Amino acid sequence: MNEGSRPPSWPRRPKWQQWVPALERARVLRRARPHDIGADVVAGVAVAALLVPHGLAYAELAGVPAVTGLYTTVAALLAYAVFGPSRILMLGPDSSLAPLIAASLVLVGADDDPSQAIAAAGMLALLTGVLCMGAGVARLGAIAELLSRPVRVGYLNGLAIVMIVSQLPKLAGFSVSGETTLAELVDFIQGLGDGLADGTALLVGLGCLVVIVFMALRFPRMPGVLVAMVGATVVVAVFDLAAEGVPVVGEVPDGFPAPAWPGVEPGDIPELLISAAGVALLTLSDTTALSRGFGARSGDMADPNHEIIALGAANVATGFFQGFPVSASTSRTTVAEASGGRTQLLGVVGAVLVLALLVGGGGLVEDLPSAGLAAVVIAAGLKLFDLASLRWLARVRRTEFLLSVAASLGVVVIGVLEGIVVATLLSLGNFVRRLWRPYDAVLGRIEQRKGYHDVERNPQAQQIPGLLLFRFDAPIFFANADHFARRLFGEIDRADGPIREVILAAEPVTDIDTTGAEVLARVLQELEQRGIDLTFAELKGPVRDRLRRYGLYDVVGDAHFQPTLGTAIDFYLDRSGVDWVDWTDRARERGPAADHREDF
Repeated sequence: MNEGSRPPSWPRRPKWQQWVPALERARVLRRARPHDIGADVVAGVAVAALLVPHGLAYAELAGVPAVTGLYTTVAALLAYAVFGPSRILMLGPDSSLAPLIAASLVLVGADDDPSQAIAAAGMLALLTGVLCMGAGVARLGAIAELLSRPVRVGYLNGLAIVMIVSQLPKLAGFSVSGETTLAELVDFIQGLGDGLADGTALLVGLGCLVVIVFMALRFPRMPGVLVAMVGATVVVAVFDLAAEGVPVVGEVPDGFPAPAWPGVEPGDIPELLISAAGVALLTLSDTTALSRGFGARSGDMADPNHEIIALGAANVATGFFQGFPVSASTSRTTVAEASGGRTQLLGVVGAVLVLALLVGGGGLVEDLPSAGLAAVVIAAGLKLFDLASLRWLARVRRTEFLLSVAASLGVVVIGVLEGIVVATLLSLGNFVRRLWRPYDAVLGRIEQRKGYHDVERNPQAQQIPGLLLFRFDAPIFFANADHFARRLFGEIDRADGPIREVILAAEPVTDIDTTGAEVLARVLQELEQRGIDLTFAELKGPVRDRLRRYGLYDVVGDAHFQPTLGTAIDFYLDRSGVDWVDWTDRARERGPAADHREDF
C-alpha cells in the first residue's frame, strides 16, 4: 500500500469531515516519513520568501496599510489549510484583486482614513467569502466561466496597465491626485516635468525592478523579489535614506490582531456587496482555473464546488482579522510545487514564518522603501500583461482580439469595477452574437467520403433531386429564429430544381424557445403551402419534448422525426421514388471487401 493512503479497515468518515481535509491530512501526517515533512518545510520557507514582500506590496496597492497584507496572508493560508481540497494551492493577497479592492474603498469613501479602509476591506472580504461559499453550496462553480478567455485576458491586461500606472509616482518618490488611470498618467508625466521626482527613491525603485525582472528571466527558481527587497532595505538602512525623505514602510505593529467584526456603516454594505460580486467573479475564475491547471499536472483533481467553498472560508477568515479579499496565487503555487511541496503543511509553515515576523521581527521591514514595493507591483503588472495571447488572438481570430482590447479599454478608461461589468457583458454579448447569426449549410454526398458535407466548401458534393438537406448550427431562439426562416427559404429558392422535402440536420439544435416555436409554426405553414414536407433528423429528445408541449410535434408528424440523416434520407427516397444510388450502396453491391476499402 502506498505511504499515506487510508487502510481499507479504517471506518468511513462522516460526510461533514470530507469538507475539512485537514482532518485527513493530520492522519496522513502522523504516518508520513520525515523526508516528506522536510520537503514541505523547505517549500514553506521558499514560499515565505514571497509572502512578505507580496503581502506588503499588494496591501498598499489595495489602499490599506501594508501590514494588513501580512494579516491577510496568515489568515488565508491557515483557513485554506483546514478547508482547502487542493494539495498545494496557495491563497493570499493577489495583484489582480488589489485594484478592485482599492476602487471599492473609494466607492464608499474609505480611502482617506486607514481605519475605515481596513474595516471596509474586511467587510468586502466577508461578503466575498459569503458569496463564494453560497455559490459552492449551490454548486454554481460554472459561474466562473462567465468571462470568456479573450475577454478575461483583456480585463487582466487592463488591470495590469492600471497597476503599473498607479505605481509609477510611488516608484519616483511622489504622489498624484488623479482619479482615473489616464488622469494619473497625465499627472505623473507633469510631475516629472515639474521636477517632483525624488532621484534617490527613483534609483532605488528602478534598481529593485531591474533585479526582479532580471532574476525572473535568468534565474526563475531564485526568489528575485526577496533579493531585491532585502537589498533595498539594507541600502536604505546603511545610508539612512529615510532621513533624507525616501518613503519607507515605517513602523510595523507587533503581534497579530484578535478576530473582530469589521465596523462599517450599514449604509455602505449594499455598495460593498456589489463590489464583492465583481471580486468574487474574478477570484472564482482565477482560483478554479489555477486549481484545475495544477490538479491536471499532479493528478490531484479537486471538486470545483469544494474549492469555491474553501476559497469563501479563506475570505471570511481574512475579513475577521483586518484583511482583504484573497485569491489563488500562480507565482506562490508555482514556487511551492517547484520547491517540492507535497501538502498544505507548506502553507502552514509559511503562515507561521510570517506570524513570527509580525510577533518579533517587525523592525526588519521598517526601512523597506515604498519605491521597492512599487517595483514589486510593477513587476507583477508586467507579468500579468499577456502580450503573447493578444498576438495569438490577432492572428487566429480578429473579432476576439478586438473584444480583448475593448475589455482592456473598459478597465483603463471607465474604471476597474465598471470594467468587470463591461467584461462580463462583452463575454455574454459575444456568445449571443455567435448564436444570433450562426453558421448554416446545405449538405451533399461526396464520392469516397462518408457522411454529408457542406456543398459550399465542397462544390463536388452531389445533392439528391428534390431534397434540401439543411443544417443550422445553433439553438433556434428569439435572436435567430427569423434568421433561420430566411436562410431556409433562401436556400429553397436558390435550389437548382423544385424542392419536395426539407430534412433539417438538427443535431446542433439544442433548444427551441417559444419565439423559435412561433417562427417554426409559420415555417411549417409556408412549407405546406409550397407542397414541401419537413423532416427532423437527429433532433435531441429534450427538444422533441418541447415541441410536444408547443403542440408542434403532431403537426410535423411522428414519422418525420428520424434518428439519423441516413434513415431520414431513406424515408424520403422510399416515399418519393427518386432514383438515387450513392457510392456506399454501390460498394455494398460489390461485397464487404470493396466496402471496407472505400471506407478509407
